[in-house]
Amino acid sequence: MRAESLAGAPSAYVITCGYDVLGMQGAAYADRLRDSGVAVTHAHYPGALHGFFNTAGALKGARAGVEATAAFLREALAPPQQRKP
Repeated sequence: MRAESLAGAPSAYVITCGYDVLGMQGAAYADRLRDSGVAVTHAHYPGALHGFFNTAGALKGARAGVEATAAFLREALAPPQQRKP
């Protein structure tokens, strides 16, 4: 957030949670990236705690977050000919 400009940064997938002391900073970072012309997806989990990925085996919301992130990464890292148009 201290960088003078975020233009030219790589696309990003920013995850924030409702019960996270860093949640507002994460949302601000996603906004700043978007305002700088960077492709960003901001996934917000209002009922989740910081570190909720570690509970994917126990909590539905955490599993959904892991699955959504995995889907985003599969698409982003797929060879160009396999990406969705």
